[in-house]
Amino acid sequence: MSDADLAGRTIVVTGASSGFGRGAAIRLGELGAHVVVAARRGDALDDVVREIEASGGSALAVPTDVSDPVAVQALADAAVARFGRIDVWVSNAGVGALGLFWDIPIEDHVRLIDVNLTGLVLCAHAALTRFREQGEGILVNVGSVDSEVPLALQTTYAATKAAVLSLSRSLNEELRLVGAHESIRVGTVMPWAIDTPWWTAAANYTGHAPRMAAMDDPAIVVDAIVAACTDPREQQPVGPKARVARLSHRLLPGITERLSATTIDAEVERATPVPHTSGAIHHPGAAPATIDGGIRERMRREDAAGDDD
Repeated sequence: MSDADLAGRTIVVTGASSGFGRGAAIRLGELGAHVVVAARRGDALDDVVREIEASGGSALAVPTDVSDPVAVQALADAAVARFGRIDVWVSNAGVGALGLFWDIPIEDHVRLIDVNLTGLVLCAHAALTRFREQGEGILVNVGSVDSEVPLALQTTYAATKAAVLSLSRSLNEELRLVGAHESIRVGTVMPWAIDTPWWTAAANYTGHAPRMAAMDDPAIVVDAIVAACTDPREQQPVGPKARVARLSHRLLPGITERLSATTIDAEVERATPVPHTSGAIHHPGAAPATIDGGIRERMRREDAAGDDD
């Protein structure tokens, strides 16, 4: 299948107010899909709908907290009521918390699990229930390189992303057991660290502005999500850095985990000092409703200032 096969398909995208969720929703609309965009910020979703419609596409905004089962059910019902069916569901919504595990308040850890894991299960259940009824469909779960490579200072986030891959694998096996694996497929998109507003919205207890080495541009993840809407793969690392990290962890797991931890710790120490914050994980915050997060530009300024010292 190709991008042309997306025309007329109904695609739900969660986490569509910013980052690569927003980018994928806009691209899918440009390709002729009916796009149902979901996130907590209704005003940001309205902007996405306007942009899709300006390009000739059709879209529906449904403000949704994916950790709320009633809201997820309402999202699925709204998509079917407007467009008649759901062909693809992209579960992209996710939040993060940065810092040493014991420095992060327990309520922040719980919130990550509610959104990143409970929300994933709720969306998968809503999508697969409809796919089973209509006999076909594609579920795209957005994981991370953390799905396979644990990362210090993002411990609970990494644990939830490991769950994304585990759930996707198990779902594919269950679909095989009931003979539905050829018509209903589940894929997992696994990016490296990406420069999106996710970093600004994350809870942060490191004492420094968030940063990570060798961040990728959101465009490569947008491309991967769009491709997965017609050709999902159970494990789809995005970009050379994600592929190398995955291979390294398979060959040398202990060394890879120590190197990852040392790298992120060194990056944190190079960043601008900032106060602790719960970010926007509990309530929608002031993180920009954009695709690019501006993190790489800030890192360049920090690095230049460090070189001048």
